[in-house]
Amino acid sequence: MTDILVVLEVRDGRVRPASLEAVGAAAAAGGGRVTALATEKAEIDAAALGAAGADQVLVAGAEAHSADGAAATAARVARELGVGAVFLAATIRGRDLCGRIAALLETGFAADCTAVEAGDEGFVFTRPVFAGKALIRVRVTGPVAVASLRANHFSPAGREATAEVEEVAAEEGKAQVTAVAAVGGGRPDVAEASRVVSGGRGMGGAEAWTLLEAVADALPGAALGASRAVVDAGWRPHSEQVGQTGKTVSPELYIAAGISGAIQHLAGMSSSKVIVAINKDPEAPIFQHATYGIVGDVAEVLPALAEALRGA
Repeated sequence: MTDILVVLEVRDGRVRPASLEAVGAAAAAGGGRVTALATEKAEIDAAALGAAGADQVLVAGAEAHSADGAAATAARVARELGVGAVFLAATIRGRDLCGRIAALLETGFAADCTAVEAGDEGFVFTRPVFAGKALIRVRVTGPVAVASLRANHFSPAGREATAEVEEVAAEEGKAQVTAVAAVGGGRPDVAEASRVVSGGRGMGGAEAWTLLEAVADALPGAALGASRAVVDAGWRPHSEQVGQTGKTVSPELYIAAGISGAIQHLAGMSSSKVIVAINKDPEAPIFQHATYGIVGDVAEVLPALAEALRGA
């Protein structure tokens, strides 16, 4: 059995859902004690974290996030607890911390993993390579296995338990995040949403996004996404970009409207469970990867889809 430390991501004082999935992955894989660490002050729900799989929650006293400070705190706690692995969510912040923590622990790391298995010689991680065209299984040979886990590939443990909560000292960071300028709208982060409605250049212009918003409004918890061409044109913010140079998503449902299916975009969403493609070009590459395809004009298909969903 291996004890695991899970570094929680905190935003606006609350633990992100992807971190609860990482806690669940740790509980399922390690077999030992699971400790969750918030590297800054947070509103901790001991029951929710216990249900996710954490036996203990440590909360550091930092007032704000600091990449170097958080990594130093996590590395110190990992040494003090003698854990065999450190897990993080593969968010933008998690990817930033993953390499820092591994370097401080003088070990390697596996990034953006979609599966974790416990073997006789340590953990075996599965991760996509070559823009998602292939999967490889890797093992970290260093003293501690550090890994970031992709959202929507793991689940909280779902057990009946309450975690113990304690405070720990925080390492001082040289730089601090004083504010995060996020785009509002009340929708979830596209990287964590279980349903994503995404548009490409085939939408025709920024004004057409009301069609996508209507579909997203009919799907509870849906996020809006966009291709790189859309973001480069200034139609949508970069926070919504899906693809190799944007965010990687793995939702239960991905609706791609007016997206041709360039390899760079497929790299960010090909692991979606169900893909619905809407495009007027029947030869669009996206149809080769879609679960369901609709050949038609998005201006006609999307309103009909929204109406059908509202009546469902």
